[in-house]
Amino acid sequence: MQSPHILSIDTSCDETAVAVCRGRRILSNVIASQINIHKKWGGVVPHLAKRAHQQKINFVLKAALQRARTTIPKLDAIAVTIGPGLAPALEVGIATAKSLAKEHKKPLISLNHMQGHLLASFALNSQGNGPLKTYSQATFPLLGLLVSGGHTQLVLVKNIGQYRLLGETLDDAAGEALDKLAKMLHLGYPGGPIIEIMAKKGHPTSVPLPVPMQHSPDLNFSFSGLKTAALYTIQAKKTVSKQFTYDMSASFQASIATSLTTKLSRAIKAHKPKAVLLGGGVISNLFITNKLRQTIKLYNIKTYLPYSKKLLTDNAAMMCLPAYFKYQNKNFVKNLTKLDRLPSLSFN
Repeated sequence: MQSPHILSIDTSCDETAVAVCRGRRILSNVIASQINIHKKWGGVVPHLAKRAHQQKINFVLKAALQRARTTIPKLDAIAVTIGPGLAPALEVGIATAKSLAKEHKKPLISLNHMQGHLLASFALNSQGNGPLKTYSQATFPLLGLLVSGGHTQLVLVKNIGQYRLLGETLDDAAGEALDKLAKMLHLGYPGGPIIEIMAKKGHPTSVPLPVPMQHSPDLNFSFSGLKTAALYTIQAKKTVSKQFTYDMSASFQASIATSLTTKLSRAIKAHKPKAVLLGGGVISNLFITNKLRQTIKLYNIKTYLPYSKKLLTDNAAMMCLPAYFKYQNKNFVKNLTKLDRLPSLSFN
């Protein structure tokens, strides 16, 4: 039996993304970024994001189909992210998917954006290669650590479709904290990649910063206290030198890494996973990812990351994975008219 041909759409934040997959194989993954639109505001502006999605969605959809060398009539299903994310942005993808499903009489699959990040390591390239080439390579339970601009979560994967949220950030996400530090230091937007570059020239122990919730027994995170401590330290400086910027970036990044590795270790000890899945845009940060890898290695279990960095930041290809597994179970939207955005959608 041939694997299903699925088109997935994700407009959860500031990336207009459409992908086409054959089962777990990614045939196309097209993304239109909005960085230049939101750069001058230092963050994503929801109504501007919605407008940009509306302007770009048809172009991105057409490009994804062309690169996959297919057409909508040849597809087996349409899939779309319904949350979590920015409500105005989610509307655009949902409206497009509903229209396509209705016009072409295709089943529609609703998706959780964070499940896309969680399962991204199961994706294969067009040649069928990836970290988990065969599904049988995945020995459950797995532990997922998702670190992005909007979320920081630990998720226990008992099996595909069986998830338990173990812990999450109580305030700012790790990626959001990095962006805010960059804004404090006037480094530009998006801040995460800039902070990583600055940190390479700094010393990670030179600026004393707290590791929030390091000694709390639960698996939740918090980064607002770290952000506030950094702000007070910056404000206390009469002038912010280049070296201070480097050192602050390195120290801030190191505090985040310590927070993540501390909670990850606690989760591994408590739930004894067979492997760890890493996902989310902050996992692109090599310093943080290397610290996570070193921690996981101590427990003699495997680490899985997506085959491409493009599958870490927001994209539609990663959404093909939960869509594929839902398709296998015939888990389709029963009533198109009732399908709506769920901006605060969780794993539970």
